[in-house]
Amino acid sequence: MISNYADHSSNERTFLSWVRTAMAVVGFGLAAARLGGGPAQLWSEVLMLAAGALVVGLAFVRMRHVRARIAAAETLDDDALPADGLLMLLVAALFALLAAFAIHVG
Repeated sequence: MISNYADHSSNERTFLSWVRTAMAVVGFGLAAARLGGGPAQLWSEVLMLAAGALVVGLAFVRMRHVRARIAAAETLDDDALPADGLLMLLVAALFALLAAFAIHVG
């Protein structure tokens, strides 16, 4: 049995939820622009895909960082600046993805 299995699986589920969110926003944005009738600009599609990739990349980095903290033998305090910083970057990347969605569809 994996030690701290519940914590590791929770971390993995959180990562997968970030991936699903990014995929849904990108997929819905591309579909909405195609169904809208007007031709979509290539730069807005690239911007949306890049923002989605940024969200997934930051989510992966955060998942690996949290995994290392879970697996650490010593007890770590909860006021970890790197973990909070990664989360803030991830939220900022999500807002960038939503902005790219708005530009692409609008």
